[in-house]
Amino acid sequence: MTAETSLKVEKSDSEWREQLTPEQYRVTRKHGTERAFTGPYWDNKAQGTYACVCCGKPLFSSETKYDSGTGWPSFYAPVAPEAVSEHRDRSLFMVRTEVRCADCDAHLGHVFNDGPEPTGLRYCMNGTALDFRPAGDRPDDAA
Repeated sequence: MTAETSLKVEKSDSEWREQLTPEQYRVTRKHGTERAFTGPYWDNKAQGTYACVCCGKPLFSSETKYDSGTGWPSFYAPVAPEAVSEHRDRSLFMVRTEVRCADCDAHLGHVFNDGPEPTGLRYCMNGTALDFRPAGDRPDDAA
């Protein structure tokens, strides 16, 4: 597998609206949140990779996914530290750590310090912000 170089993906608001469904746009571009147990992938147990719905960057692996009981897809680590970026979020009268796609700044969800070992982190993601790619769908996914 070859190393991928990250390039910042920048599009106008109208380009994002044209590419995404209204719910994907609300969540990823307007920092929304889907209701628990309503989005895709919260109960997905298939093997594969979860990519950014906006730009296609691989973000999380099914190998680090676990059932947090929250109703959102949860992972204990991204595929690589540089896959996501973290930002202080002071909305809703609290301080949280927002997680975004490092390439296109799509809002993915938040990370919390109550996850399982080995990291102790819970990346609580909006399924609407993710695109699941089953293992074996791409040539570089071969074992």
